[in-house]
Amino acid sequence: MIKNLMFDLGGVIMDIRRTRCIEAYDKLGLPDAASYFGDYEQKPPFSTLEEGLITPDQSHSDVRKLITHPITDTEIDAAFCRFLIGIPTRRLRMLEDLHRNFRIYLLSNTNPVLWDQFIIPEFKKDGHDINHYFDGITTSFEAKCMKPSPEIFSYAARTMDIVPAETLFFDDSEANCLAAERCGFAASHVLGLETCHLTHGLQA
Repeated sequence: MIKNLMFDLGGVIMDIRRTRCIEAYDKLGLPDAASYFGDYEQKPPFSTLEEGLITPDQSHSDVRKLITHPITDTEIDAAFCRFLIGIPTRRLRMLEDLHRNFRIYLLSNTNPVLWDQFIIPEFKKDGHDINHYFDGITTSFEAKCMKPSPEIFSYAARTMDIVPAETLFFDDSEANCLAAERCGFAASHVLGLETCHLTHGLQA
């Protein structure tokens, strides 16, 4: 019996657009910026920040080594934040509706820059803190591992005290869904929170 719903963030709850980030780094002078940002994974130094292996300060330093002219930390962070568009208010209210019948969790590959500067403020747009919507949160930079590695699913189950067999996981990456299933979770490949409702009849 499914008691828990665990959601990916980007592409499910939050709208994202990779090309915005690439265009911003192109303007900053990052050579071949598109090669650093895949649809579902990134290359160092961006991936190592997301995996919690380096600090934001170290990431800034590493990015500067790739760009030949002076740039500020603010410019580097602003370009990264262009990856994210935002959360439609209707999706925050959908999470509240689902919370009436299920425990709700978040499992996201993200980094501390996006988390602090964009994601946390975005969840406050309807008057609530992020913890209003979730019973537990796991981020890759906190776990020091990333989807689709099995380690992050084990970490999430352990630290959020959830039983994988009682948990349905939604992600816009098929590889992440397959990894979750191998770790004992039920999983569904979706594109947007709305399709979680339509496909699975999860209206509260």
